[in-house]
Amino acid sequence: MGYRYIGAKTKVLNKVLDRISHLIPLGGSICDLMCGTAAVSGALRKEGYRVTAIDIMTFSYHHARVALLFTKPPAFQGVTELGDTYSATQQRSLYPLSAYERVIATLNHVEPKSGYFWREYSMEGCPNNAMRPRNYFSAENAKRIDAIRSRIVYLHQTGQINDLEHSLLIHDLIMAANDAANIAGTYGHYLAKLIDRAKIPLVLKPSPIAIYDDLGCHSVLKGYAENLASDVECDLCYIDPPYKKRQYAANYHILETLAREDEPEAIGISGLRPWRDQYSNFCTRTKIYTSFSKIFTEMKCSNFLISYSEDGLLSLDELIDFLSKFGKLEVSEFRYKRFKSNETKLSPELTEYLIYLKINN
Repeated sequence: MGYRYIGAKTKVLNKVLDRISHLIPLGGSICDLMCGTAAVSGALRKEGYRVTAIDIMTFSYHHARVALLFTKPPAFQGVTELGDTYSATQQRSLYPLSAYERVIATLNHVEPKSGYFWREYSMEGCPNNAMRPRNYFSAENAKRIDAIRSRIVYLHQTGQINDLEHSLLIHDLIMAANDAANIAGTYGHYLAKLIDRAKIPLVLKPSPIAIYDDLGCHSVLKGYAENLASDVECDLCYIDPPYKKRQYAANYHILETLAREDEPEAIGISGLRPWRDQYSNFCTRTKIYTSFSKIFTEMKCSNFLISYSEDGLLSLDELIDFLSKFGKLEVSEFRYKRFKSNETKLSPELTEYLIYLKINN
């Protein structure tokens, strides 16, 4: 499954990058204001831009750190408890394993444990605040998640891994959980029966890591875009806002719990964590204008490129009418394949708009 998030820009990266390249020369500074999977942030870094990535979600924060901050391979020099658990993996390899591969192999061999994820999100569990078990993961995979996340916490708390290595392992666990999740699309709800993918044992895999000699060129911030806007100065701000009523914090609550490494009260049939602290105004027609206005007026930036969909809460005409108050607009559009969830009656393709706003000086 990998990155399978609502609105993810992996399918339209070339369109976005091409538009940015015509607006800002290589080496310029770009703010990816609601970075999500950090696919755009990582691609901008590869092209040679200086990137600031921002998101309110903790799992997005870890994704962005992995995409932007590695300037050399992770050394994992502090890990002291590798033992012989990676020997079987090494025997299958033609080359000596890297430190990163050895850590991944060790985590894949930890003894499963019946913890929070097993209790709250598997059919063998007995959730604290629901009448029946939840079926997000097979019981065995939930136990594997509990064991692996516990070991990652231990490695971090004992100083055996640094903060960036910690983000990498959290990123890896999230990607593995995505592959093993018993869901149709988002984590808003689980499927009644385990699908074949969810029956396959959860396994961490080393992620491809982009290594560039660009130390200090990029930054990753966590918080509301509109609240952090005044702290940002850049040549161009790329904005890919949520554009539906569905809140990311609710639809990806399990990934957020993995990223925060906590055990929140899981509420109701879907086992949602308390998520109102990550409520997005961009999912509400009555509040989206205020948040947009705050960004345009407070950020030290004159160029904005906004991705928006025909599925958005606002029509294109409504959005253009609003944005035109701040400056000059140029709009382009293209079609692309829709994110598939359980909304099978929707058309298979969407129109995406790229709206360039040049702020009036």
